[in-house]
Amino acid sequence: MKIGFIGLGNMARAMIGGMLQRNIVERDDIIGSARTAETLENIHNIYGIGTRDSNAAVAREAEILILAVKPQFFQGVIEEIRDVVSDDVLVISIAAGKTIAWIEQAFHKEIKLVRCMPNTPALVGEGCTGVCVNSRVSAEETALSLKLMESFGRASLVPESLMDAVGAVSGSSPAFVFMFIEAMADAAVAAGMPRAQAYEFAAQAVYGSSKLVLESGKHPGELKDMVCSPGGTTIQGVRVLEEKGMRGAVIDALRAVVEQTRKL
Repeated sequence: MKIGFIGLGNMARAMIGGMLQRNIVERDDIIGSARTAETLENIHNIYGIGTRDSNAAVAREAEILILAVKPQFFQGVIEEIRDVVSDDVLVISIAAGKTIAWIEQAFHKEIKLVRCMPNTPALVGEGCTGVCVNSRVSAEETALSLKLMESFGRASLVPESLMDAVGAVSGSSPAFVFMFIEAMADAAVAAGMPRAQAYEFAAQAVYGSSKLVLESGKHPGELKDMVCSPGGTTIQGVRVLEEKGMRGAVIDALRAVVEQTRKL
């Protein structure tokens, strides 16, 4: 199974690292192309995969072709490769906003297409990826796509109508979580804690809380109530966040992401 990557940025690196770490494929089974020779050399030195000097060369060899380029470059890349992508190649896109219909039209022919939306925690093996497929992808190919995405975190099959929501709630939200961690650390520093220690405490609190949601199966509201003792300290912090409109701000932020995604 030859897997080809067009684009070798952070997300591609996370995917390659996960696939190799989980022993899904061997290094010799992965090839990639990038815009600069420096990137190609760097990736080869880190992962030991094969590199090619053109996108078309990768597309010609790959049995699974992963398009890991930014949405604004998609049209140009597809124009480079569409004549050499054979009918039996499984094409996987990770571009935000580029629908199955848009990609199919850009190829000017029928293709087996999987659309995925991973997120940056994939860089540490804790990604969350939404996956949808077109009608030409078999059940076996769908399962294989999920297996590849699960090599660097969790993956779920979703209808394409939910992909913009996936991009907001998992793709963009890490930026908001990082802001939250930074703000909590600032507050801890204001209370006298050293900066490095404040980041560690804040980040671990977020990590542990997330793990508790996933592993306990409890509703987030129930878990919040477990922390809020009657007449205690935490409920006063919750009161302030509610007064400042935290929930509404978060909802508005994700809605803004969805709206911008639909403009891509």
